[in-house]
Parts: sequence; structure tokens; C-alpha cells
Amino acid sequence: MRLNADFLPGLERRAIIVAALLAAGAFFVPGGGPNMVAGVFGGALIGGVSYWAIKRGVDGLMAAIGGGANVRGRVAVSLIMLVGRYALLALIAYVMIARLRLSPVGLLVGASVIPIAAAIEVLNFSGKPAR
Repeated sequence: MRLNADFLPGLERRAIIVAALLAAGAFFVPGGGPNMVAGVFGGALIGGVSYWAIKRGVDGLMAAIGGGANVRGRVAVSLIMLVGRYALLALIAYVMIARLRLSPVGLLVGASVIPIAAAIEVLNFSGKPAR
């Protein structure tokens, strides 16, 4: 399956919509409430930061590889930046779980926003020809 240029922006928009819908649903689920809603948004933030880290890491590596001179140095810098982004992700997760005490179920649901949005987007694009 070839992706067209609208796939990633569509995925990002759909992820925001899915996060809002899941958070609204989390408020009304038995045992839900404000802590569950905050957990869903916190998990969505973790998923979004992870998506951003992967996207920026791949873009950085592709730019470094296609750059010509001093490829090794640029690849090393790109890899260090990718590891730094994941260290930031671990810090965010620690703060949400240990310090803010957000709902673990809400965090899990929120972290599932990107895969859910990707599945919907793939189903949406499956019948359309790539440009």
C-alpha cells in the first residue's frame, strides 16, 4: 500500500478527534470521571509525543543520510536526538503515573489514540488510489 500525502495530516487530525471522543466517553463510564478523563488526555499526550519523536527521528535520519558530506556525524546527532526524545517521553510518563496519579486505564486508553486513528485512516484510504 502506497501512502499519499494526505495520510499523515489526516491521521493527526483523526487522532485529536478520537482523543476527544474517548475522553468524553471516559467521563460517563462507570468508575470514570475527571481523573479518567485526565488520564485519557495524558495517555493521548504520551502517544502524541511518541508519534512526534518517531516522525522527527525518521525525518532527521532521512535528511542525514541524503545529506552527502559528514553523514556519520549527522546520523549520530539524529540518533542522540531520538534517544533524547524518548527520555522526555519516559519523564512525562513518570510524572503522570507517579506524581499526578492519573488513572492507569485512562492512560492506556489515551495511549491507544494513535493506533485507533491509524486503523481508521487506513480503512478510509483503502479504497482510494494513491496519488
